[in-house]
Amino acid sequence: MAERPQWTFITTHALVLLAVERQPSASVGELAEVVGIKDRHVRRVLADLEAEGYITRKRNIGRQNDYTVHRDRPMRHSSFMEQKIGSLLSVLSR
Repeated sequence: MAERPQWTFITTHALVLLAVERQPSASVGELAEVVGIKDRHVRRVLADLEAEGYITRKRNIGRQNDYTVHRDRPMRHSSFMEQKIGSLLSVLSR
């Protein structure tokens, strides 16, 4: 019998966003380790979050980046668009 794929209630995008808020200067490798996904996947998620205005990336010394999370951005699901992403991050940070 084939093993069923594992699933979670919180998306990878939310987990990466939470990790960035907790460690704004973390490297892609550090974020990948915290979230439990590959570096390449973290890079794709960061690009998505930046393209939609949820984070801003500032190049630091060398290859290090500092990220700013924009907590005032709306949730993306149509049922929750009136809620700000900061509300979700606050709940997840407890």
